[in-house]
Amino acid sequence: MSKQRARSKEQGAGGSETLPAPEAEEVEIVDAEVVEEAPVAEDGEPEADTTDPDPDPLADALRERDEYLGLAQRARADFENFRRRAVTQTAEAERRGRATLAKGLLPALDNLERALLAAGVEAGPADDPPAEPPSQEVSARDALAAGVALVLNELRVSLERAGVSSYDPVGERFDPMLHEAISTGQADGVETGIVLETLERGYRVDEQVIRPARVVVAG
Repeated sequence: MSKQRARSKEQGAGGSETLPAPEAEEVEIVDAEVVEEAPVAEDGEPEADTTDPDPDPLADALRERDEYLGLAQRARADFENFRRRAVTQTAEAERRGRATLAKGLLPALDNLERALLAAGVEAGPADDPPAEPPSQEVSARDALAAGVALVLNELRVSLERAGVSSYDPVGERFDPMLHEAISTGQADGVETGIVLETLERGYRVDEQVIRPARVVVAG
């Protein structure tokens, strides 16, 4: 008993005796594999995978070819439509220009026709050859009338070359699209609605009437 006490005193004087700490066990860390969950539809069933696992290069090339072909066809159609519109607009602008020019000349043509009518000279068709120069035996009045007729025919020829033509509807049935009735008259053997006299000739550009003929109609 005294020996144990002496041993305990010696340990208290020299320091306490420490026991060795137990060794820590090594824990092996394993990388966890992340698994993606498949998308689930509303009914609870997993959605089907729509990705193409093995794309076909030929199919992709054909699809791109069709897309480019469609673009080229649409571009060509747009260009053709533009070209047609341009041609139509150009022709319409040219027709309007000819009509405007003809309308400006119509009063002069009417006055030349009235001058010939007053002189008792009948103006021939526009395609008649020009009259020969008057001789010294022809009076000044006749020479002036022949000169006026020559100018009138030349103006008509120039207008016809530009697509402007005149028409005289005497003997035809009245047409409100082509004629303007100034008055009515009576004539033996002529039925109602027939044009008896043309006061002013009608003019048109191609098929469009720019001025209807002013006429006297049998009533």
